[in-house]
Amino acid sequence: MNKKELPPFPLFPLHPTRSKRRWQPQFFAGWVLFLLFHSAYAQTPKDCHCLIKGVVKDRETRQPIVGAILRIEGTSFFATTDTSGRYKIDQICQGKYTLECRIVGYKVIKTSIVLEHSAEEDLNLSEDEVHLQDVEIVARRIQTPLSQKSSLLEGQALDLTRGETLGDALKKISGVTTLQTGASISKPVIHGLHSNRVVIMNNGIRQEGQQWGSEHAPEIDPFIAKRLTVVKGAAGVRYGSDAIAGVILVEPDELPKSPRLSGEVNAAAFSNGRIGVVSGTLQGGLPQWKGWTWRIQGTLKNGGNIRTPDYFMANTGVRENNFSATTGYRSSRFGVEAFFSQFVNNIGIFSGSHIGSTSDLLNVIKNGEPFIKTGFTRNIERPNQLILHNLLKGKAFYNFNGNRLSWTVGRQFNRRAEYDLHGPQASTNPALLFRITTLTSDLVLDHKPLGNGKMSGQLGLSGLYQYNFTDGRPLIPDFEQTNIGIFGLERWVFQHWELEAGARFDWRQLDVFRFVGTTPDPRHHSFTNGSGTVGVVYTPDEKLSFRANFGTAWRPPTPNELYSKGVHHGAASYEEGDETLRPEVAYNLIGSVEYTSQRFKGELGMYHNQISDFIYLKPQAEPILTIRGAFPYFKYTQTDATFTGFDLDTQWDVIPKRFSHNLKLSYLRAYDRREQGYLVFIPANRIENELRWSVGKVFSSKDTYLMLSHLWVDKQRRVPPNSDFMEPPSAYHLWNINIGGMLSLKELSQLHWTFAVQNVLNTSYRDYLNRFRYFATEQGRNVSLKLRYTF
Repeated sequence: MNKKELPPFPLFPLHPTRSKRRWQPQFFAGWVLFLLFHSAYAQTPKDCHCLIKGVVKDRETRQPIVGAILRIEGTSFFATTDTSGRYKIDQICQGKYTLECRIVGYKVIKTSIVLEHSAEEDLNLSEDEVHLQDVEIVARRIQTPLSQKSSLLEGQALDLTRGETLGDALKKISGVTTLQTGASISKPVIHGLHSNRVVIMNNGIRQEGQQWGSEHAPEIDPFIAKRLTVVKGAAGVRYGSDAIAGVILVEPDELPKSPRLSGEVNAAAFSNGRIGVVSGTLQGGLPQWKGWTWRIQGTLKNGGNIRTPDYFMANTGVRENNFSATTGYRSSRFGVEAFFSQFVNNIGIFSGSHIGSTSDLLNVIKNGEPFIKTGFTRNIERPNQLILHNLLKGKAFYNFNGNRLSWTVGRQFNRRAEYDLHGPQASTNPALLFRITTLTSDLVLDHKPLGNGKMSGQLGLSGLYQYNFTDGRPLIPDFEQTNIGIFGLERWVFQHWELEAGARFDWRQLDVFRFVGTTPDPRHHSFTNGSGTVGVVYTPDEKLSFRANFGTAWRPPTPNELYSKGVHHGAASYEEGDETLRPEVAYNLIGSVEYTSQRFKGELGMYHNQISDFIYLKPQAEPILTIRGAFPYFKYTQTDATFTGFDLDTQWDVIPKRFSHNLKLSYLRAYDRREQGYLVFIPANRIENELRWSVGKVFSSKDTYLMLSHLWVDKQRRVPPNSDFMEPPSAYHLWNINIGGMLSLKELSQLHWTFAVQNVLNTSYRDYLNRFRYFATEQGRNVSLKLRYTF
């Protein structure tokens, strides 16, 4: 069998005589759906007409509490109290349950209830002046769209990604892949869409930098995050224009509740590139000032040349120095918070991607190996990128009469210097220098529950002002832009049904200051449009739920899409814009079904995203030769496109608390409706299987586990003929191993450890979404050790 033509490998190894069978995703998904629904409805019938009701009051004043949330643990049943403090939860099956009640400013209360017919449970809450957890829970509830499924990466799953980039960490979520530039630069792709179509909220602030380039990864330290949330599908109502593909929420932990000093230290070492990472967090309070707390955090990263299975990739080292600080005050009525972060990154650009002549470039693409090969070194030479990103955030909230008014402001400064390989002053003067400053402001009112507590929602006003200066070669011109948006979002809860609807209107103005030769030739653009969403969630019982959402979003063309012209050094390409481009308009339909039982959980999400005037970077027929060498040639163009696919996730406890199996499957078909063909640079279909064995205690290590995972990525066969400089790479398989556990040290101190091997078989492969696949293969085997000490 030819090494480059691996057979499809949907699960674990098949019998040799059956290995050539083609994978049929529709057939596979159909059987999974059949099993899910058969399991859901083949249960022993119960009496599910029980009722819980009561009144929630303040223990001291005996006044009713409006807007308290009551939830039955382990189920999807919940209710909120009305203006009289009353609540009711019905259609519950017989059994024993735990009822939880919580609201901002009061201590959480839990009580056990045995249901045979109906029960009445009155609750009295005690004030809790500093109750941060509830504040965050309420905020997160309204931040994510109700009818769009949110995928969450936190806890141990997030710890396994420590030391990796933000894009690589998000690949653990089905439907999310990465657009890569070499081995050290990656940015998230949601259902085939990336860059300006994915909004990233960094600690409540919309991340703004030079995210338009394929090699312009998010300037965010992943160690800041305690949760990574991905909302798939159009979310333009809440987050504004550009959120065509979805939203990524990078959320730090809540500030500590007590003045006690605590923190953690993370350390990671990787064999490939000999990368070392250390990150520390320290937090506490101010005993003399009740309610004030603080946190400081920092990260250092250092690595050298990455190795493929056959050779080192010259000049692929990385340096990273990050810092953040937070302080805040909170009470039951109001609170303030200030946050500052600095991200500094120096990345080497693979030397083998910069080639002197067109014939040499074509030979490298044909032979599949770079001309430049070297040994290991930590030195970062030219070409390279030096990036600085500062974020200053201020936030205040005020609770009154059951309402909550919050105001969040931010200032970001992003400096990106790209140093060329050639030229007498290349070592001192960057070939390209981008400096972008962004000011944002968001004013949001979360109104108190209306209609007997069945309706909740928010109104908001957001603004953005941004200006960008460029120096060096004129790749994109200077520009400034202003955006103003107003939105409203409402939710209704009726027994097993939850409804959501919202609308938004945005106005954007873009002024471009360009030159034709030495003559000023400014341009002015003005864009206006609206976004909308309507969705429903139906939960017939505690095991089954259905979600559906229809949303619209739009995205004006960015300055690089309109006016790029020249060598984009970091991407090793020549790019050309089109100033006649029109805004994209997307219509997104997304739905999911989720089934949960004691030992099995499955979720199938389906989507159809239709985008008019879709803007993309189209490869041209021939490379282009410039005074700086030969480069692949790309132009920005437009078409009408559809993105259709599904994501399947299953979790099966084969042996409860001992042995489990997880499956992630992603299928995507992107179609060019104007050209009646397929689109370029779309993620290939993939399946990931994971087996986990919970060993328990081994010597002094508790919660010890062993994980074996396998990723199969198909060859991307849906591409236009002769549309790229290289044939899409063959399908590939990757095997990974993780072993970990926890050591209890002194009181409240723990040491978590993980030993991992990525690409165990040292497979040589190329990924279709790596812009440097023309020049080299992906990195080879990577052995890592990660430690996390908490105190």
